[in-house]
Amino acid sequence: MVNIGRREFITLLASATAWPMAAPAQGKLPGVGWLNVRPRVRAAASEGLVEGLRDAGFVEDQNLVIEYRSADDRFDRLPALAAELVERKVSLIAAPGGMAVAAAARDATSTVPIVFMIGSDPVELGLVRNLNHPGGNLTGVAYLNVEVAAKRLELLHKLVPEAKSVALLVHRENRLEPRSRFATRKPR
Repeated sequence: MVNIGRREFITLLASATAWPMAAPAQGKLPGVGWLNVRPRVRAAASEGLVEGLRDAGFVEDQNLVIEYRSADDRFDRLPALAAELVERKVSLIAAPGGMAVAAAARDATSTVPIVFMIGSDPVELGLVRNLNHPGGNLTGVAYLNVEVAAKRLELLHKLVPEAKSVALLVHRENRLEPRSRFATRKPR
């Protein structure tokens, strides 16, 4: 896994989506499950998914169905929504909403391919075995926000050395995202 941008993620997702949909059940359109914790808004990421799939030859409601599921900011709803996508027999689950979303999808199936996008180290969090060969049915993008947080604080300190405190906004209900690893680190 590497640190890549939105367009590259969409290309990865479209490519990963294509292979399990090569031989769908007769008379049934292949399906992609879109699982997210955010409210039911077709955000830029889901629009990017549709665009990337179109570039790969898949057009929503013509030769592909996208099953959108949102937990509406309620993390406790994610497991049921992930299980619902598995019951719908989707060919792939896109889980771009962080560790809680990826974990819910992982816990719902060991056979349906899952493509995640998280801000932490997926190896440390137990999503994949290693970055080069994820193994299992999960793969994705890690943009390592947590791992670079100390460097961001160091840069901020260099830019504003007179600052005595810094506030950090977190979503307290998301207990799966590590928050404290960088909290005790001091800039070098």
